[in-house]
Amino acid sequence: MTPIQHTTRRAFTLVEILIVVVILGVLAAIVVASMGRSTEEAAIGTTLHELHKLQRAVEVYQARHENLLPSVEAGEGTWGELVGREYLKEAPLNPYVGGDNAKVIAISDTPDSEYQTTHGWVYSATTGEVWAGGFDADDNPLPRP
Repeated sequence: MTPIQHTTRRAFTLVEILIVVVILGVLAAIVVASMGRSTEEAAIGTTLHELHKLQRAVEVYQARHENLLPSVEAGEGTWGELVGREYLKEAPLNPYVGGDNAKVIAISDTPDSEYQTTHGWVYSATTGEVWAGGFDADDNPLPRP
């Protein structure tokens, strides 16, 4: 006769499983928060890139047209002569403001003083300066509410 072997099966207890689930939840929360910051940083970086393209386009236009300013109007993507083959291929977007107003131009001699979502760009018809909507005079993003 062969002796009877008793095997014991080891399994995780309910407490051990709950601890693992809690740890995974904490890690998931950290990753999601990190992704949100990355998205905002990408929107800021892209907006600054588009702003610098706009500023250069205005400067080049002025250099080619005896210091005259382009005929920019308030509205959605109404950059006048700047949009076309010579300066900008298309009207730029401001992803920091985002939404339907990302291409909208406001005419003003000062940049935004607080974050807003009504326009993506601010253009001074007096000086030719361009600012990104939702950014201050030093091209720093204003805090979102």
